[in-house]
Amino acid sequence: MTRPPTAAQRRLIEAADPVTGRLKGSEAQLAALVKRGLAFRHARPPHDHFLTPAGHRIREAEPEPERTEQPATTGGFAARVGGEEAVPGDGPARLREVRGAWQGMLELRRMTNPDGATDRPCAWERSHLVRAAALALEAAGHRPAGADPGDGGYRVRETPQPDAVAVYEPDGEALRACAATLEGAGWQAGEYTEPRTRARYLLASPRRV
Repeated sequence: MTRPPTAAQRRLIEAADPVTGRLKGSEAQLAALVKRGLAFRHARPPHDHFLTPAGHRIREAEPEPERTEQPATTGGFAARVGGEEAVPGDGPARLREVRGAWQGMLELRRMTNPDGATDRPCAWERSHLVRAAALALEAAGHRPAGADPGDGGYRVRETPQPDAVAVYEPDGEALRACAATLEGAGWQAGEYTEPRTRARYLLASPRRV
């Protein structure tokens, strides 16, 4: 069984970029993480190091109250999935943060997709479906729902399907706009109706080709 990372290695993992997983450290430190399978060195210049899925799991294994529909964070950026409490003072600073995170995601796609494509999701997004879909929506200017169940806005939720998320938006036109945004970001999205509630929602999954 692989030994757990040392305290110093865990600090490096926790300090990785919250969106791209890019690591900073000495060559010896980064090489040790690569040896443990927790990081990889990108083949293209500038040969930066990034967390592997195993590295991401270690970072996200920090004690949390419980796994909820809202994304776990480690003190860094997290796209809003809908249902969070309003944050006082949100405005241009949040918009800049979201746009920067989306640009970081496009760069991660370029560096980690085998063909360098930026028009379809990468492995990180496939393993963090809710957060990835929420980032695409928030970066495109869609409004996440507030904490009140009656609030308008999108809500991104897990589904029983391992490769798909559900996107709810009470306004039909806004729901179709969400579908267009996700499709433009490299996702496949279809509109469905819940049998019990008759609520319309999107079922979205990352496009592979």
